[in-house]
Amino acid sequence: MMNFETARRKMVENQIRPTDVTAYPVLEAFLAVPREAFLPPQSRSLAYIDEDIQVKPANEAGPARYMMEPSPLAKLVQLLELSKKDVVLVVGAGDGYAAAILSLLAQSVVGIDSDEELVESASAKFLELGYDNAVVVSGVLPEGYPSEAPYDAIFLNGAVEFVPEALLNQLRDGGRLVCVEGTGYAARATIYHRDGDVFSSLSSFNAAVKPLPGFARAKAFEF
Repeated sequence: MMNFETARRKMVENQIRPTDVTAYPVLEAFLAVPREAFLPPQSRSLAYIDEDIQVKPANEAGPARYMMEPSPLAKLVQLLELSKKDVVLVVGAGDGYAAAILSLLAQSVVGIDSDEELVESASAKFLELGYDNAVVVSGVLPEGYPSEAPYDAIFLNGAVEFVPEALLNQLRDGGRLVCVEGTGYAARATIYHRDGDVFSSLSSFNAAVKPLPGFARAKAFEF
């Protein structure tokens, strides 16, 4: 039987630390949260590989959904520079793993997802594992969750082609939003900052992660 605790430690030491993740609280969070618990039973043996893992296949309602590879996820979390006073929104909370990680670094976490089955599964896992400062609710991803805004930090749990103004406007003054912007291997981790009504962005590192549904640009009409 697989020793998940040993695999988790190896993930941190061999996948996360070598990719410039040095913030001790972030490393501790990845050591603490059981990645395997947020995967379907048939996929738990794959929990600590250095790849995105499918948590739900594509169907008529939408595309396949994935748990993000450990290294880019850890680097994105580190970019947020969270404190225990921060209120965080996770867009595309999906399986709940990223929200669980963030819940150990922030005051509270609100996750939103458009997939009812994933919302129910993540909510059950939070209850089972005791992540009582995190919730996942149903909603339209590009619209965020304005009823609980403003947020100190917003995390987009997948690659997007653009960041909607609706999400940026849910940031508190001084807040930041982290995402992977772009497609494929050209995508870049980007952090947005809010200063009053002004938003600025800074590109950080390349990150090829699976796309988040609902954030593709409309294709231009071609004659």
